[in-house]
Amino acid sequence: MTDTADPMITLQRLRASIDNIDAALIFMLAERFRCTQQVGVLKAEHGMPASDPDREQTQIARLRSLAEDADLDPEFAHKWFTFVVSEVIRHHRSAAEGA
Repeated sequence: MTDTADPMITLQRLRASIDNIDAALIFMLAERFRCTQQVGVLKAEHGMPASDPDREQTQIARLRSLAEDADLDPEFAHKWFTFVVSEVIRHHRSAAEGA
């Protein structure tokens, strides 16, 4: 799979792929946060709690399973989700304070 004749060309090609993937991840995260911000507004308008521990546990189990299927460390997926959810909850609490 690698170009043994010129490893610098292979390195540049791999880095270009990584850069494209990073860009896609950023845009997907932005879309995810647009959706969760709408959830936060909805929760604030209806007096719902900012967090939903049952949903979070369900999502953690689902993402751990997906990570295993994708040959990604499930613990990493769990940490990533926990980080994202903490930011989402912060947004939801801000929406509730502004409501």
